[in-house]
This record gives sequence, C-alpha cells and structure tokens, in this order.
Amino acid sequence: MNQNILIKNSTIVNEGELFISDVLISNGNIHQIGNIATKPNYKVIDGTGKHLFPGIIDGQVHFRDPGLTHKGDLYSESKAAIAGGVTSFIDMPNTVPNILNVESLNEKYEIASKKSLANYSFFLGVNGDNIDEVIKMDTSQFIGISDDGLYFTKKGNLLADSPEKMEKLFANCKSIIAIHSEKEEVVEANEQAFREKFGENIPAKYHPIIRSTEGCYEATKRAISLARKHNARLHILHLTSEAETHLFENDIPLQEKKITTEVSVHHLWFSDIDYERLGMLIKWNPAIKTEQDKQGLLQALLDDKIDIITTDHAPHTIEEKQQPYFKSMSGAPMVQHTLNCMLEFYKQGHISLEKIAEKMCHNPAILYGMKKRGFIREGYYADLTLVDLNCSWTVNKENLLYKCGWSPLEGTTFQTAIKQTFVNGNLIYNEGTFSENSFGMSIDFINK
Repeated sequence: MNQNILIKNSTIVNEGELFISDVLISNGNIHQIGNIATKPNYKVIDGTGKHLFPGIIDGQVHFRDPGLTHKGDLYSESKAAIAGGVTSFIDMPNTVPNILNVESLNEKYEIASKKSLANYSFFLGVNGDNIDEVIKMDTSQFIGISDDGLYFTKKGNLLADSPEKMEKLFANCKSIIAIHSEKEEVVEANEQAFREKFGENIPAKYHPIIRSTEGCYEATKRAISLARKHNARLHILHLTSEAETHLFENDIPLQEKKITTEVSVHHLWFSDIDYERLGMLIKWNPAIKTEQDKQGLLQALLDDKIDIITTDHAPHTIEEKQQPYFKSMSGAPMVQHTLNCMLEFYKQGHISLEKIAEKMCHNPAILYGMKKRGFIREGYYADLTLVDLNCSWTVNKENLLYKCGWSPLEGTTFQTAIKQTFVNGNLIYNEGTFSENSFGMSIDFINK
C-alpha cells in the first residue's frame, strides 16, 4: 500500500523546535525532510497552516482483546486511536485470559497482527501467582511487565501492596516493571467506613477520599525505595496526586533514569468538582483528585518529574458504568481525544507544542526503547499526525469511534482537529475517512 507521499509546507513540531518544511514519505519511512520538489508520482498533501507531529505513542491502554470484546477490541479501539493521532500503543495484561505467560502473550500479538490499525506492543502480566515463573524468564525480551488491572481478578495482586513480592521482582527482573501504585489496606479501610455510612450507594464524589492521596503516596514511596535498593527499572503508572510528584527527580536525562512515571490525560483534564456532573462516568482507579492535584501534576509534567502522558484508555459499556459505587467499573475511554485535550492546554497557554511532542511522542519511545519511532527523522518510520490548530468541533455520539459508544468528554468543544494520521507511511486517517488496507506493526524495541 505504501506510496510516495509529500507533505508540503507544514510546521514541524519535533525535538524542541518548530520549523516549516516538507516531508517525503517513501517505503513506509521518512525519506527526506527539507525543501522538496514535487514529482508526478508523488501524492501531495498541503500542510500549509497545519502542524506536523510525530505519531502519538500511548504507553498505557486497555483495548479489551481478547475476552472482553463487548467493550472494545484491537480493531475498534486502534481505529479510535488513529482518529486521535495515536499511531502506537502498549496494551495492558488484564484481558481474559490475563496475559500471564509467553503463550498467551504471543496469541495476543497474533490477534493484533490481524486487527490493529495502529502499531502495538503488550505488557506481560505479573501477579502473586506467576511471579516465580516470571523471574525465571529472560525478561529483557519483553517491552515491560505490569500488574495493572490484575487486582480486579482477586485481592492481593497489587505489587505495591506486597513488599516481599516487589523485592523478589526488583532483584531479578531485567525489563521495565510498570505498577499500579495504591495500598489496598488504606483503600479497604476507607471503603468500609463509607459503606457503613452510605451502604452500597456511595456518591461518586467520595471516590478520591476512598482511593486517597495517602494510599497512593505511601505505596509509591515504598516502591521507589525498594526499586532503588535493587537498582531496578521501575515505572509508576498513572500518577494522580501532587504529593507523589515530589518523589520523582528531574536532574538527569530520561535515558539515564531508573525510576520514571506518567500522568494520564484525564487526571490533567478533570478534578473532583466534575464528579457532581459526571458521577461514575469518571470513576477511575487511582481516582481523579483535587484541583490542586491536577495543577500539581501539570507542573510536574512541565518540570520533567513526570516523563510521559498516557490515556489509561479503559472502555466499559454505559450499563457497566451506571451501577452503584461498588459495582460500577473503573475506567473510561479517552484515546480518541488525548491529543485534543493537550492541545487545548496549549491554546490556554499552559504548555508548549514542543513539550507536548516531547511527552507524547519522543519520551515514550525513549522510555520503552522503541526503534525508529517517536521522532520526525529521516530513516524513521513515517508515523505522523497532521493537526489544524484552528478548527473547532464538538464531541458527540455521532463522531465517537469507541465500541462502547460513549465518552466522558461528550459535549466538549475542542479548538483543534486531527486532519491526517500516517502509520508506517500509510495514510490511514484522512479528514474523517479511513483506509483500512494495512495493519499496524509490532513495535521493535531495544533490549535493555
């Protein structure tokens, strides 16, 4: 499907710079950057007045395939991702079955090769049941291992709540260890206190008090201490509190960091005042917290204590969300709108375009050691997103691409629009229409 595509006169956002240039795509790669003459066999796209980003890399999604495909699957959610400028993703292990061994991991890669329109990689799951098997493996073969979402299977699966399991893993694992950081004992004590007061129908606004800053901070502090003891490679997923940001450092380059973290876009976009309006629709674990936390997370992102931006995209059916507190599923779909949210912060003067590219494109590629992705460089895969920064539109059910059919952002008007998305040199998304004649690729990474 690859053809020669010439993007003319766009403003390139790359490696801390903004500059107007042409980009020639050939054989799936960025062939040339500069002043390039048009030829008869080139498909020409006029980028005048638009901004060209590297394709967004989302380091944490739950695309629900296999086993939970009534909510979403690798086709539907990758399509939504591409409409949002996301060209690569890393999916979490809490599918059915949980991805706890190499066989199920390989089966997931096989499914993706036939369904995913975007590039893909997958975490191997680790929990209390398989930790001994995992530490016997050559873990450097994996992009990372994670316990995220596995606590839904049964209590005791959160590594952050088990120092002895973390010690064992940190002492033996050669890959990135990405963990969900909350203390279950704190959460359970809070749940019991609110259950005694409200029964099963706890109002959504108490969610950030139940899944409190204390529970997150204590878990994160302990995990970082143990990781440093063993010189392990630890990544804290979806940071939610301003207090936790002070546990991270910004005095060395990302390439040299052993302890890293991320913020998911909904923790920058929403705060506890939104529970009154949206209720269980914005119930996430860890919880959306206060306006102060929201501002603190953004500042830590700007200060490079937070390394990357993710979505934690987690679709559920609307029926699964609109349940009483203890039955309402945690998580919501975000991947179609993450770049629009960050560009809205740019329009408000809170963050630069260069910093957005750094946190959503460059740094995920660096953090996970992805080969030839995350930058606009000659010889790299042509994963690119062309954006109009002056094009307003409103999120509604008609333009949602999630299989679950809803979004907590419905009714939101964005001032920017993704116009084209290229995956491995193929123009997959073009102003509302899709070309689905090619699938994404498994992401190659540098063994660390």
